[in-house]
Amino acid sequence: MAAEAIFASAHGGLALWLQMPSGTSLFALAPLLFIFAIFYFLLIMPQQRRQKKWQAMLAELKTGDKVVTSGGLRGTIMSLKDDSVTLRVPPDNLKLEVTRGSIVSVTTAEEGKTSS
Repeated sequence: MAAEAIFASAHGGLALWLQMPSGTSLFALAPLLFIFAIFYFLLIMPQQRRQKKWQAMLAELKTGDKVVTSGGLRGTIMSLKDDSVTLRVPPDNLKLEVTRGSIVSVTTAEEGKTSS
């Protein structure tokens, strides 16, 4: 009996929505459009900016740059390949080959001097 009441109210709501004038259906979509706009400006757009900035940083890598990887390794770039980078990691001058995508940030000489 409860299922029949739910079924009847669901179809009654659908019938009522279908009988609405076309202007009121726009008001029904307005909250969804508003929520989408909020998500776009607060989540999607900042992420796209961050992604472009990171891609530009990877494109500008050069030999001698000091970098930090996503695993926390700090090293100096010795050589560059298409999709990988060879790092020299102190204190034993260990050579490691990592992918370009694993580089999180580039530290410059000025930053290194101020933090010491």
